[in-house]
Amino acid sequence: MKFPKKQKKQKNKGLLLKDITAVFNHNSRKEYNYKQVAAEIGVNSEAERIVISHLLMELKNQDYLVETERGKYKLKQVEKYLSGRIEMTNNGSAYVICEDSEKDIFIAPQNIRGAFQNDLVKVTVYPSRSRRPEGEVVQIIKRSKEEFVGLVEIAPKFAFLVNPNQKNVPDIFIPLAKLNGAKHGEKAIAKITLWSENGKNPEGEIVRVLGKPGDNNTEMNAIMAEYGLPVDFPQEVEEEAKKIAVEISADELQNRRDFRAKTTFTIDPVDAKDFDDALSIDRMLDGTWEIGVHIADVAHYVQPGSILDDEALNRGTSVYLVDRCVPMLPEVLSNFACSLRPNEEKLCFSAVFQMDENADILSQWFGRTVIKSNRRFSYEEAQTILDTEVGDYCEELKTLNTLARKLRDKRFKEGSIAFEKSEVKFTLDENGKPTGVYFKVAKDTNKLIEDFMLLANRKVAEYCAKPKKEEKGNQHDSSKRVMVFRIHDNPDPDKLNDFAGFVSRFGYSLKTGSKMQTAKSMNKLLSNVAGKREAGMIEQLAIRTMAKAVYSADNVGHYGLAFDYYTHFTSPIRRYPDIMAHRLLNYYLALDQGKQKPKDARDLLQYDHLEELCKHASDMERLAAEAERASIKYKQVEFLLDKVGQNFEGIITGVTEWGLYVEIIENHCEGLVRVKDMTDDIYIFDEDNFCFHGRNSRKFYQLGDKVLIKIKRTDLVRKQVDFILIKKVEAKV
Repeated sequence: MKFPKKQKKQKNKGLLLKDITAVFNHNSRKEYNYKQVAAEIGVNSEAERIVISHLLMELKNQDYLVETERGKYKLKQVEKYLSGRIEMTNNGSAYVICEDSEKDIFIAPQNIRGAFQNDLVKVTVYPSRSRRPEGEVVQIIKRSKEEFVGLVEIAPKFAFLVNPNQKNVPDIFIPLAKLNGAKHGEKAIAKITLWSENGKNPEGEIVRVLGKPGDNNTEMNAIMAEYGLPVDFPQEVEEEAKKIAVEISADELQNRRDFRAKTTFTIDPVDAKDFDDALSIDRMLDGTWEIGVHIADVAHYVQPGSILDDEALNRGTSVYLVDRCVPMLPEVLSNFACSLRPNEEKLCFSAVFQMDENADILSQWFGRTVIKSNRRFSYEEAQTILDTEVGDYCEELKTLNTLARKLRDKRFKEGSIAFEKSEVKFTLDENGKPTGVYFKVAKDTNKLIEDFMLLANRKVAEYCAKPKKEEKGNQHDSSKRVMVFRIHDNPDPDKLNDFAGFVSRFGYSLKTGSKMQTAKSMNKLLSNVAGKREAGMIEQLAIRTMAKAVYSADNVGHYGLAFDYYTHFTSPIRRYPDIMAHRLLNYYLALDQGKQKPKDARDLLQYDHLEELCKHASDMERLAAEAERASIKYKQVEFLLDKVGQNFEGIITGVTEWGLYVEIIENHCEGLVRVKDMTDDIYIFDEDNFCFHGRNSRKFYQLGDKVLIKIKRTDLVRKQVDFILIKKVEAKV
């Protein structure tokens, strides 16, 4: 930790205490006397040194420090050890996420002790005088990965794999005999064969050459490799997929409800190839509507224990990078056999609802079906039909949209939070180079599909796991049924209160009382900020106050949706938990109907095993999301390569001790204004108020401010953009 060497103004006792504890926390094994502490924090006045001496004695009396010899102190070692996953930050520090700790444990850079991102580590926790616990890594229990991506640097007698993106990953020593054809300057993957000790570089060998830096395929494959995500399928998996019989037998048809004559269509992104959901609509004789949510029956083709199932389980999810989808299942399944393509008979697992004009559910049915989609719509095509009221299946689309809106209104009244989802999209040339950047905002057709998928997911979860009234002759206890749930825990009250305090500075309010009151107030806040320049920043901070949605066998409900029971059932082509949900639903249907119980859910009925699978799925989902963000960041930097020196207006989206993050309004690209480049004054970081203020000029820059910046530097290798701050753009009155 670095401290200024000189202070023009004497610090008060509180600031001195904060600096002193930081010195000992960041150097937990060192001993200091009061003069050494004063030197570390840049204090040179005798009066302040005397205060430091008294504070050291106070900290000793509080059992925070121990006196090793007269006048010398060190941090008191408390025998408290925890284990958890380590997450690195951009500034070289880290946090350890422990199940046994309410708060994440901060780890200073010098206390990481060779741990890498996502390693399972053992940490010792310091005695804390603040809200944030701190500690240091004492043991690496399990490495998260053994292969790393980097640039090959070859010297006459040896080589290294250098990774400039990750500050906490050392250069890997590569013997020349282990280069395996890699050339100087190429991107490659190295496997570590000998882990370093005592600060030495680990030793490894090149296992795959990715290609020339800057090439689109090289960079996208490098991103996948950085997160340990597979790209190509093993040959035996591809061969097994090709053996699958895609013809539907007469016997199979007899065991399924036939929807081939029903009006059915899919609505998906324009570039989608895996259509795993379709909607059917039929007007009943009594004036009600029969709405079918038809989902590709992947579990019919992918059997438990097969190499296809093992591969899908290992991957957990499809990965969507800027320019491609890396599928969970081989293409013969994801794009052909299971994809609900128009005018082809397809096997589905369906949730069918009879509802009235108010979208009230009168009855529901779950089971295996066969469908034949009449039409494939892109979201844009379907939206144009809704807007113009002209086109194929116009009346059906209008009816579905009306019912979806009513489902949505009910959901919000019950406490669902209306987080608007906007996606960063790029227009790419034939070489994958970005020529434009834009935000894709959800319109009516996106919400239409979303609401019917939410309905199916919710009702499937309720059917499988919600306790039912015991009926005469019923031999099972539905309250003990296991299920794969999509859960979203309640937010941390402290985070909510901090967020409420923050938005109040912008003139907004957030009530944090009951669950329903908080949800209604959050929706009102999000509605009020919509279209304002601070909207994106407040929306992102609102999301960060929430817990992360994950998969679990332990149901705590879904806070954001306000559902007591929720699962993922509607995307089995691209998510493995949906396949598990299909198997469990099929098992419970057979159980309730007195039919022979299928064997494909047998292992899932064991709670511990199911929870283990859920945790793996959550981990893979997180890695896929991080890879997607990395590909977006890479393309944003690539888009700005030829714009160095140009000025843009932007919004401050983040404030950290090392500078201001600014998002350009015109193209949504984000970069950093480093505090060292703010040379017109000495700027002080105010952590509590998310701002910097100039010591002499009294200028201040805070979250949400509109500023004018100049692009200083772009670095594709590190996926970084640096800005120069020109001025704040004052709001027009």
